[in-house]
Amino acid sequence: MAVGFKVKFYWYQIGHGDLLHSFFSTVAYNLEGEKWGSCFPVIMKELYQGRIKWENADKAIEELSIIQKELQTFTPDKIIWDIEDLSKQPPWGSNISKDITDLSNYFVTSDGKDFISVFLHALKKAKEVNSDLEIKSI
Repeated sequence: MAVGFKVKFYWYQIGHGDLLHSFFSTVAYNLEGEKWGSCFPVIMKELYQGRIKWENADKAIEELSIIQKELQTFTPDKIIWDIEDLSKQPPWGSNISKDITDLSNYFVTSDGKDFISVFLHALKKAKEVNSDLEIKSI
């Protein structure tokens, strides 16, 4: 099932829900010491429950900036596909593009865009139009 971010009537495509779950899992495992939401509560708790209130967009942008910077210090082999089952691997295994150099650029949407850039754009739109950012399935 495909997922994306919805802000009012704007749609930001992500792709398969497993990719989004992997982003959350990777952040929780590598950046929060497996303590979900301990460092990034807006993204890891609020968004994981399905929405970020537009009033929290600035805080989410700040958290995403830190996440991106910290993920740059991890090599692609540190990807966590599913924090509930660490034995799970991405469907493509280790066969990834040479353009993927670290975990900050590992996540790519189904239409080939950098996930973190798309996420940032959606957060900025939420702030601009005073509307919540929601995870939606289609």
